Amino acid sequence: MRITVSGLPGSGTTSLSRYIAQRHGFEMISAGEVFRQLAKEHNMELAEFGRLAEEDSSYDKMIDARQKEIAESRDNIIVEGRLSGWMVPGADLKIWLFAPIDCRIKRIVFRDQVVDETTAMQLTLEREQCEAGRYRSYYDIDINDLTAYHMVLNSGHWGVEGLGSIVDSAIAQLKS
Repeated sequence: MRITVSGLPGSGTTSLSRYIAQRHGFEMISAGEVFRQLAKEHNMELAEFGRLAEEDSSYDKMIDARQKEIAESRDNIIVEGRLSGWMVPGADLKIWLFAPIDCRIKRIVFRDQVVDETTAMQLTLEREQCEAGRYRSYYDIDINDLTAYHMVLNSGHWGVEGLGSIVDSAIAQLKS
């Protein structure tokens, strides 16, 4: 089984992916963690590194191609990333996580240790705009088009356990 989990920054994609991987014994690959690691290696904030990636498409394309290659060569895998639902067209289950912006910002402040919510909002909106432009330019993908996904879940309404329970039911149905 191949599952993709996508969503905007702070929507909980990594948390849900980890839950699914642990619960079902699946391997997990995460584009966001790779991107954050690259930003850290370059001593840059995410938005700043996003601008660099905007200037040099090789960063995004390398991450996207690697995710796709791994996903297509393995079974029982979770592919987590903004574009994973588009990059793994044959996935058995494609999930998009949504959360209101204020909820996502609180998570980002905590996760990325941003100074305050105003700064996190500014950086996040800049990052989202930058990414949306890159996805359209590279792949002609509109990140707001959710038609590639089988499920759209509100992570502002449910925590990881609640979301996990819903996904567990979907996985059980797919296996039957």
